[in-house]
Amino acid sequence: MSTISASAVNELRKLTDQPLMDCKRALTEAEGDMEKAVVILRLRGKNVGTKREGNETAEGRVGVCIAAPIAAIVEFRCESAPTAKNDRILALVDDLAKAVAATNPTDVSDLLTKPFGEATVSDRLTDVVSVIREKMIVQRFARLEGGVFGQYIHHDGSVGALFQCEGTGSHDELLRDICAHIAALNPPYMVTTDVPAEVIAKERAILVQQIQEDPKNVGKPANIFEKIAEGKVKSWLSETVLLEQPMANTAKYPGTTVGAALTKAGLKPTKFVRYKVGAIV
Repeated sequence: MSTISASAVNELRKLTDQPLMDCKRALTEAEGDMEKAVVILRLRGKNVGTKREGNETAEGRVGVCIAAPIAAIVEFRCESAPTAKNDRILALVDDLAKAVAATNPTDVSDLLTKPFGEATVSDRLTDVVSVIREKMIVQRFARLEGGVFGQYIHHDGSVGALFQCEGTGSHDELLRDICAHIAALNPPYMVTTDVPAEVIAKERAILVQQIQEDPKNVGKPANIFEKIAEGKVKSWLSETVLLEQPMANTAKYPGTTVGAALTKAGLKPTKFVRYKVGAIV
């Protein structure tokens, strides 16, 4: 066959963003057929993912999509911090969150099979892998339905939160502030009733022991110990339970708990999801 022209190689490079020599080899293998060459490069992109299968994915981003009455949050991982900041990755993570919201997958494996445009989510991921040449995975996702949503993603994409509640009206600023609070403080529980009784009992036992061992409390009757312990348990819950916590932005919400801020806005919390890249699931 005739020699592959430089203009054809450049055209394929523009289409795929692959290195020039890779494009030339693909065109040669495809005997100059541009569409076949694209397929060859995409297949090689899949091979790139396979070759890097054992690599560690410690970096990444959190993405959120709110398309009321549905919202989704996803944790995406890759190998390096610079890649996590790449514009292609930002667009990919955004697309992944949209796909979760739109297709309601059961798990990550199912998500990869879902349609994305004329291809699949797996194809979308492979396209980016073939260009950046790092191992990339969807680590986890959550999808929420119904209600009013708020979201926050830290500037570097490493942590994000999605908050769902019942109510009406626009409360974007408040809900974003609450999501930023969740991202920063990572409360393990939303309401006091979510805290298991055995966890409270264990915390109370520790506090009672600390009170009894405090020299200042020597000789005090048992009922005083109980009152002091009750106050300390209440204080512990205010640090542990989202709705009991004072809003992190105290200048903007002085003397206001998260629960009080929501009540004032006529909102009832339903669920929150916080993802941090690399955190143990």
